Amino acid sequence: MDLRKIKKLIDLLEESNLSEIEIKEGEESVRLARNPRGGAPMAMMHAPAPQAAAPMPMQSPTEAATGGQAKASTELPDGDVVRAPMVGTFYASPAPDKPPFVSVGQAVKAGDTLGIIEAMKMFNPIEAEVSGTVLKILAESGQPVEFDQPLFVVG
Repeated sequence: MDLRKIKKLIDLLEESNLSEIEIKEGEESVRLARNPRGGAPMAMMHAPAPQAAAPMPMQSPTEAATGGQAKASTELPDGDVVRAPMVGTFYASPAPDKPPFVSVGQAVKAGDTLGIIEAMKMFNPIEAEVSGTVLKILAESGQPVEFDQPLFVVG
């Protein structure tokens, strides 16, 4: 789907009283929803699921796990925070039947793949920026992630 079309959809969402728009074009679909806290709209693009999928929550994994009671300033362990470079769906392993790329406590080198983000049918590797140990994994596999969302802490 063309980026200009997505921008027009965002403008339409901002100018209307709608809280959500979902457009399907062939096998591609785009779902835009207003941020529940009144922030900017968030775009989620995904490929069609092979089976009926449950609706995606509009909360971060932390908010979903705490019932929406997450603090605005979630404290992270000391270390290098690896953040999502784009909006998309995070996957911890290369395929559902494969083991995750990394686990907590595992040593990694700069350039090692920590996970992948699917955006617009493209799988983008998330690589360690520094060598160290994976201290925390902050994203759940199969869940949508936002731009600049913390995914890993490597120390």
